[in-house]
Amino acid sequence: MNRQDAPSHFFAYLARMKYIQRWGLMRNTQTENVQEHSLQVAMIAHALAVIGNRLHGENNDTGHIACLALYHDASEILTGDLPTPVKYHNESMRGAYKAIERQAEHTLLGLLPEVLREDFIPLLDSERMDARAKRYIKAADSIAGYLKCVEEERAGNQEFTRARRYLANKIEEFDDIPAVTDFMRLFVQSFELTLDDLSHAPGG
Repeated sequence: MNRQDAPSHFFAYLARMKYIQRWGLMRNTQTENVQEHSLQVAMIAHALAVIGNRLHGENNDTGHIACLALYHDASEILTGDLPTPVKYHNESMRGAYKAIERQAEHTLLGLLPEVLREDFIPLLDSERMDARAKRYIKAADSIAGYLKCVEEERAGNQEFTRARRYLANKIEEFDDIPAVTDFMRLFVQSFELTLDDLSHAPGG
């Protein structure tokens, strides 16, 4: 067996994203794991890229942006999902976490067969990602977090009220991506509805 045929643990590690729970310090009516979150971020990021192309004359690589979003939290397989108040407590903590995150990215890349590694570097190495595409992922990540807050509040859980306000303000900072405003206007209101409401609403 040559080195290229040796077993790789890469996708076995990725499969464990479903065991990493998000919002660890908060009471949830419905738990959310990193794998579920990554899929939602990928769908939102893809939509933002499509909207940008169709409505704002951009030239986004929609497939690359969606794929980048699928892997955007892959390093958390090794680092865990550190709660935001801890992760961003101060500059020292932020810098330390970034260094750990970078090491985790390199470790994951090292699990891949060498012949495949070059194709995954743009998806896993945060310092070598396309800056514009990365900006789309950050916007989609914030929107996904905001939608989680909406769903929790609709279920009567006030634990997410402050997080919702924080993320609403954060989303407004993406004024360099006009598709964000379009997405919020077109799609977010529906998350306030019940299934019966969705079934009988226009467009349902």
